[in-house]
Amino acid sequence: MSCFSCISPKLKDVKDYDDDLSPRSTNSPASLKGKAFFNESGNRGSSVRSKAKESTSQKGNVARSFTFKELAIATQNFREANLIGEGGFGSVYRGKLDSNLIVAIKQLNLEGLQGSQEFVVEVLMLSLLHHPNLVNLIGYCIDGDQRLLVYEFMPMGSLENHLFDLEPDQKPLDWSTRLKIAVGAARGLEYLHQATPPVIYRDLKSSNILLDNDYNVKLSDFGLAKLGPVGDNTHVSTRVMGTYGYCAPEYAMSGKLTLKSDIYSFGVVLLELITGRKAIDFSKKPGEQNLVVWSRPFLKDGRKFVQMVDPLLEGRFSVKSLKHAVLITSMCLQEHAGARPLISDLVIALEYLASKADDSRKGRSIDS
Repeated sequence: MSCFSCISPKLKDVKDYDDDLSPRSTNSPASLKGKAFFNESGNRGSSVRSKAKESTSQKGNVARSFTFKELAIATQNFREANLIGEGGFGSVYRGKLDSNLIVAIKQLNLEGLQGSQEFVVEVLMLSLLHHPNLVNLIGYCIDGDQRLLVYEFMPMGSLENHLFDLEPDQKPLDWSTRLKIAVGAARGLEYLHQATPPVIYRDLKSSNILLDNDYNVKLSDFGLAKLGPVGDNTHVSTRVMGTYGYCAPEYAMSGKLTLKSDIYSFGVVLLELITGRKAIDFSKKPGEQNLVVWSRPFLKDGRKFVQMVDPLLEGRFSVKSLKHAVLITSMCLQEHAGARPLISDLVIALEYLASKADDSRKGRSIDS
């Protein structure tokens, strides 16, 4: 069993919010807090700030409130040379705080697809959720229309940077490292799913899996996270959000979101790790653009699965280990959500595979 399974954060501060983060119609104290959070005066900056401080102080890990000027100085006025990534939320810059700490600073694009609602969700989630496989929120900035988040800096960037479109001098990930990354992502997801109430990540993808210098994983970008079903409820109904190619089919068609929706997305990431292909790649010919669709024949035929492996691995992997990884991936990608495994079972299986791959790399044992 994973050593993190006993950790069960309580997300009482966000349980009474719907998708638009307006409080649900209830007289509970949490709902009243929500009304103060989005007060009628429109002065959201101070109320967001006080809410974040309240949430982080409960964990003893207070996120710092920055001024826009401080973050402009940290990024050298958001110089293009410091730009390290862009996404639905906005641009991400490398910055250096006055304490000399190197950080990643994410600036909300006011005209982008995501907005203040996602900003608030991310501040709340990362103020309440703390785990070695989740990115650490250092602080935030609410200054006029500006919305920025400050994270610990992950020097190796995202998994996406190490799987696709590699530079000529860039070394591809070996099989053992790919399994290590899969384990780290699974542990982070397990922590979210075992929270109280459970958290559905809703945006698990290779670009949201960040890596340090030792390829340790931290999940990032929680703006789309949603509290999962509790009690007798089987799902939560919500607008369909996420990234094309990673969304579970039942969620995309009905808006019914469950923990198993994340398992499907995790299966797509496993498929990317195995094949070195993107979830959606329009540069491929028709029939190969959707990774899951392309992979189905290989997943179903036990004689063909080796043909789907990333050619950059150059055959340097255990066929036995690959077969088990393919079986795990296939289970995650089951059309029927109920047939997909629990994340805790995936952690156990992947930890075992990773340990065997590491033994093989160190020459202690070789399985064919």
